[in-house]
Amino acid sequence: MSVPPRIANLLINALRSGVVPRVGLEHITVGRAKEIGAILHDIDMIEAGGATFRFIVGKYGSGKSFMMQTIRNYAAARGFVVCDADLSPERRLVGTKGSTQNQGLATYRELMQHLSTKAKPDGGALPLILEKWINGIMTEVKTSKDWYDNPPVIDETVDSEFDAFFDAAVERRIYTVIGELEGMVNGFAFAQAVSTYYRAYRDGDETKKGHVLKWFRGEYNGLREARADLGINLFVNDENWYDFLKIFAIFLVKAGYKGLLVLIDELVNLFKLPNAITRAANYEKILTLFNDTLQGKAKHIGFLMGGTPQCMEDRYRGIFSYEALRSRLAEGHFAGADVKDMTAPIIRLAMLTQEEMYVLVEKLRDIHAGLYNYTPVLTHEDLLYFLTVEYNRVGAQTHITPREIIRDFIELANILHQNPHLSVAQVLGSNSFELAKGGLTDEDVNEEFEEFEI
Repeated sequence: MSVPPRIANLLINALRSGVVPRVGLEHITVGRAKEIGAILHDIDMIEAGGATFRFIVGKYGSGKSFMMQTIRNYAAARGFVVCDADLSPERRLVGTKGSTQNQGLATYRELMQHLSTKAKPDGGALPLILEKWINGIMTEVKTSKDWYDNPPVIDETVDSEFDAFFDAAVERRIYTVIGELEGMVNGFAFAQAVSTYYRAYRDGDETKKGHVLKWFRGEYNGLREARADLGINLFVNDENWYDFLKIFAIFLVKAGYKGLLVLIDELVNLFKLPNAITRAANYEKILTLFNDTLQGKAKHIGFLMGGTPQCMEDRYRGIFSYEALRSRLAEGHFAGADVKDMTAPIIRLAMLTQEEMYVLVEKLRDIHAGLYNYTPVLTHEDLLYFLTVEYNRVGAQTHITPREIIRDFIELANILHQNPHLSVAQVLGSNSFELAKGGLTDEDVNEEFEEFEI
């Protein structure tokens, strides 16, 4: 299948820069059949009303972010709502006690900003979701048997779509639907906000709609402000943002979606936190999410979290330093490097095999040729030679990653396209490598250290 030029350009430029593109991943996905199959089973469970939690663990450049984005695109295409965020020094799961920075709330805001559906894959789908739900209820009321058999007398001087009778029927239906949310933690305030949005939608009040969206996105900084704008005595904060995600998941199913998939990457930023108390608070939040999903306290929601082996397994600063998590996540006695349990909470990404890397660089060769409109010049032998050179690097068998190979291959394709007089052998050299030299030259060494030896 040919790749559209816009997608091909995005793929080549993103991969050349070492970042994961958000679209077009289906054109370059190879391998990971068992891992993807395990997560697709999780997605089936979310649709059935369950909740799931997985860690995807791999070295930098091993493909964990790529895999998470692939699952994100698949879930959105299947009718799920997806949201994703990368943790950073400003975004955590729990903020520092007494701080005004609200780092936990910042992660929630990032998730809401990236709320995506099949119809709106680039984020910002919250208004679309709310209005789809309202329109669905209005259609349901109009087509209901009671309304069809006994339609009210409509005053022609009033907009029939929002006639008082129809409006009352719609509001009754809305309260019936959101009544189930009121029994959840913070569900009453959530139901209030949904009702307020309907009335603003009915009246064409864009200001009020904006206030409700602001409330849902967690952008109110205090109770007084939320009460003044909406009359709601609650706002999303560092402590309760996860409760709102659980409510959203139930609401989204009522709006016609299959569930909510939450992807959080770069857990290594929790590992880097210098304060042990702050790290423990964030790990405790992970424990809360883990327990809720696996104990059945949450419904129609799934979590995927990505991190490196060090940020998971380090016994001093990593997630395994929190004993309650380590005891839950540690592998049993029978799994090993060759035999893995794909139902375990941690999915560890092994390096792609050389055969899988060959398929990948072959796909990239064809995409590159299609983007720049030329006939591929790299033959089967050329691709094998390239991979032989890559895997002959010192330490390549254990340390080279797909990111490095992809970046090198795109660079090779660019050089050959821009310099058609060069051959692959001329660019790659003689397939022999030296250890990289240090950055200091003889002139840079201070005289007093010239005789120093280790």
